Amino acid sequence: MSPDSPLVTTTRGPVRGEQRADGSCRFLGIPYAEPPVGALRFAAPVPPRPWTEPLDATAYGPTAQRRPFAEVTTIPEPSVPGAGVLNLNVFTPEPDPEAGLPVLVWIHGGGYVAGSAASPWYDGAAFNRDGVVLVSLGYRLGVEGFLHLDDAPDNRGVRDWIAALEWVRENIARFGGDPARVTVAGQSAGGGAVQTLLAVPAARGLFRGALSVSGAVMRPDGPAVARAVSRLFTARTGLPATAAALQDLGDDELSDLQDRLGAPGPDREGLPPMLSLAPFADGELIPEPVLDALTAGDAGADIPLMLGFTAHEFDMIPAPGPDAPPLPVLLGGLGLDGDRAAAFFEAYADNDPTGPTGSVGHFGKALTDVTFRAPSLAVADARAERERPTWLYQFEWASPVNGLAYHCLDLPFAFDLLDAEGVEAAAGPTPPQPLADALHRAWVAFVTDQDPGPDWPPYTSATRTTRLWNAPPTTADDPLRHVRAIWLD
Repeated sequence: MSPDSPLVTTTRGPVRGEQRADGSCRFLGIPYAEPPVGALRFAAPVPPRPWTEPLDATAYGPTAQRRPFAEVTTIPEPSVPGAGVLNLNVFTPEPDPEAGLPVLVWIHGGGYVAGSAASPWYDGAAFNRDGVVLVSLGYRLGVEGFLHLDDAPDNRGVRDWIAALEWVRENIARFGGDPARVTVAGQSAGGGAVQTLLAVPAARGLFRGALSVSGAVMRPDGPAVARAVSRLFTARTGLPATAAALQDLGDDELSDLQDRLGAPGPDREGLPPMLSLAPFADGELIPEPVLDALTAGDAGADIPLMLGFTAHEFDMIPAPGPDAPPLPVLLGGLGLDGDRAAAFFEAYADNDPTGPTGSVGHFGKALTDVTFRAPSLAVADARAERERPTWLYQFEWASPVNGLAYHCLDLPFAFDLLDAEGVEAAAGPTPPQPLADALHRAWVAFVTDQDPGPDWPPYTSATRTTRLWNAPPTTADDPLRHVRAIWLD
């Protein structure tokens, strides 16, 4: 074996990666399932056919993303053409089968309709430096991954995550990882994926810890909502919501149809304002709505969970244009009316009203709360009541670019990649390295020991201690009580 071309034999065949200047190795674009094309386009994932010659694993594989979701993310997310989108990447300190290192499996975000595991923000170099194997995976998105079809299995994207985790269980020891020490993690839709996997019986035993970063799940949830989305798809496109009608369409054709489904309009009343294409409780793979399973059921009871969000996730999103309903009506659609609305405006009185329909800040803050902060706080509160190991955080360091701790800003700190492509545009020219050191160290500790360390106590009903990631980091007892009072009490 060439010293700069490490070779590992997986259960399906050999893969040849590359050794990096720091001595770590990476193996990119390894298929964990057959390409989802033709009859497999809307089917459950099936294992890849075995191969005998070494597979070149030195370049990122195809991505399911065809059009980046640029509106709310600053992450560089390359789209790589090709059919074999069900692939993953392994970053390892050394592919030593005896190493037994802890493993972090990363699921990218992108609203379940976009995103890319090939982002330079997800490079595993810093985790490898600190003794952690990192796996990042691609999965089917949008219509292909999540639209309910009458003649196809539901939640195909979720099935992809499970298939990738099964690949990790069967193969990661060959790359230096311990299949019994896997933590699943993700951000935004990826954070929602983590919460979803906690509620999926078929995923039990595939990971021992969970890290949900700005997790987003569909609400309302359930088969009735999913079928309503399918009916809307047919009404707007004229095509039946079936695999038979869609499986031979080109990527651009299907993307155009997906855009038509996602456009605003009065016919969307009763559907989720966001995440119409997302995991949903189908009664089989996902037995009940994810938030119900996590807050009222036993889902993930024995699995340590770290979860949190940024302070201003979507605050930068303005209220809709002049043809939209007035701000009170918009906020009412998000669940803010009566006493809750009064509490909301009192809590966020510093947001200055601007724009034709009310306050840009108020609308964005409501989206931040309803999409990220309130649901994650509800999960943390419910787990604390049942004494389940939980750590809650809020990332508060504000970028000098816009004065906000906004969606995705925390990722280059957590991955300790402040010099990566695109970070300066998101975080300014001098983001604080000590904050990256502290946040990354907490992630490494959690993946390694299922505890982020002594500086960050667990979240309990008695204290509700929350880690506040700023420069310097601090902790506080129940700093998000106002969010609970507005949305949960």
